Amino acid sequence: MGAAASAHDAALARRSWPKVTDAAPDDGELRRLLDAASLVADHASLAPWRVIAIRGDARARVGRAIADAAGAEGDAAAKLAAKPLRAPLLIAVVAVVREHPKVPAWEQEAVAAGVAHLLSLLLDEAGWGVMWRTGPHTRHPLVAEAHGLAPHERLLGWLYVGGRPEGARPPRRTESPAAGRLSTLD
Repeated sequence: MGAAASAHDAALARRSWPKVTDAAPDDGELRRLLDAASLVADHASLAPWRVIAIRGDARARVGRAIADAAGAEGDAAAKLAAKPLRAPLLIAVVAVVREHPKVPAWEQEAVAAGVAHLLSLLLDEAGWGVMWRTGPHTRHPLVAEAHGLAPHERLLGWLYVGGRPEGARPPRRTESPAAGRLSTLD
């Protein structure tokens, strides 16, 4: 996008990439982008988030934990277990929730979600294919264990990241939901 691009332009250009190639950003690039993403609004500057870069065989371990959490067997288990293999890099987004007299848990999770969204925007702007994925087992204890989460940490989902395949960019939705969701109080 270049130095002249605005946040508005980046938001309009962003797309979810359900299919990606085997290329992925290295930890250095990921840290650089996280430095920017970490500047989201953060009441009391708690930084109530962390991310886990999941690569290689660790993706299969996460997939097995998801299948086990679902109680799936046979083909259904294999299908669930294979989902994390769709991208070479999964970035697990974790809310690190702690007791605070002025910042409730939901607000801390909102900060972590803000970091995830801004990181997805920055990854997209940097030329990577990104898709934020969740699921019914995101908060299951077996999935938390596979990520090494502490009791006060909550998994929000994963950014699936990889290279953009050749060909057309995924289409942007054509309808604008803003008009039906904006109200004004005077």
